[in-house]
Amino acid sequence: MDLRRLRYFVAVAETRSVGKAAERLRMAQPPLSVQIRKLEAEVGAPLFHRGTRGMDLTDAGLALLARAGEALALAADGIEAARAVAAGRRGRISVGYMFVLANAMLPRLIPELRRSIPGVDLDFVDLSASTREARLLDRSVTVALCMPAIHHPEIQVARIGAQRFMLAMPNRSPLARLGAVPMARLQGRPLVALPPPERDPASSAVAALLRRHQIVMPIASRVETVHSAMSLVLAGEGLAILPACARLGAPRGIVFRPLRDTVDSIDIAVCWRRDSQSPLIPKFLKCAEKVVARL
Repeated sequence: MDLRRLRYFVAVAETRSVGKAAERLRMAQPPLSVQIRKLEAEVGAPLFHRGTRGMDLTDAGLALLARAGEALALAADGIEAARAVAAGRRGRISVGYMFVLANAMLPRLIPELRRSIPGVDLDFVDLSASTREARLLDRSVTVALCMPAIHHPEIQVARIGAQRFMLAMPNRSPLARLGAVPMARLQGRPLVALPPPERDPASSAVAALLRRHQIVMPIASRVETVHSAMSLVLAGEGLAILPACARLGAPRGIVFRPLRDTVDSIDIAVCWRRDSQSPLIPKFLKCAEKVVARL
C-alpha cells in the first residue's frame, strides 16, 4: 500500500473534510479526492460516508484507521533508523583484536567507544595471526586491531601507533638481572617465535631485527599467540622478543627487559575491508588513535 495515500486517508479521517485535509496537506482538493477513491478501490470497500455534515468513516474505514497511524509511525521509525545507521549514530560494529593488544587497549578503548557512539552495539572477537585476515574478509568482524598490520589487496590499513620490542624471559634467567639486554647476548639462544607475516615471511620485524644485528637465534617453537609464547618461555623453552604491551598480560614468573642498541618497534594497525561502507569505521579509528596516544 502507498504510504502517501495512507497519510491522505488519515488526514481526511481526522478532519472529516477533504477540503480541510487538503489545506493541512498543502495540496489541491481534487487530487486528494482522486487519491481517496483510489485507496477505496485498492481496499475494495468504501472508507467514508459522504454526507452534508462531513466525511464519516465506515466500518471498513474505522478498521483501517485503527492500524494506519501505527503503520505510518513504524515507517517513520524505519526511516529514522536507516538515517541513524547511515550517519553512524546507530548500528552494530564487530571489533576483532589480537591478544597482545587486549590488556593494553580494551580497558581504555571500550569506554571511549561507549562515549563516542553510545547508540551502537559493540561485539568483540579474539583474533590470532592465522584467523585475523579470514575474519575480516568474510565480514565476521567489521574492523580489527592488529599487530603487525595485515597486508592484503582487499584490506585497508591505518597505522595508529607502535610498540618497542622487549625481551621476555623467565625471572630465573641470568639475563633477568640486567637492566637492558645487549643484542649480542641473544646469540645462539633459542627463540620462541610468532608466525611471520602471511604474505611476506621475510618482512618479519623480529627477523629483520636479528638480521640487522647479525644475531642467530634458533627457533625452538613457533606459536600462534603471545599468550602461548609466554607460556613456553615460562616453561624454559626459549626467549621471546615481544611488543612492550605484552607485559600487561604476562604470567607470574615472566620478566621483560628492554633491548640495548636498538629502538626497533612493531606497528599497531586498524584494518578493515576496502569495500566497507560502514560510517562507524572512521569513528572507531578516531577512538583507537586517541587510546594509542595514551599508551
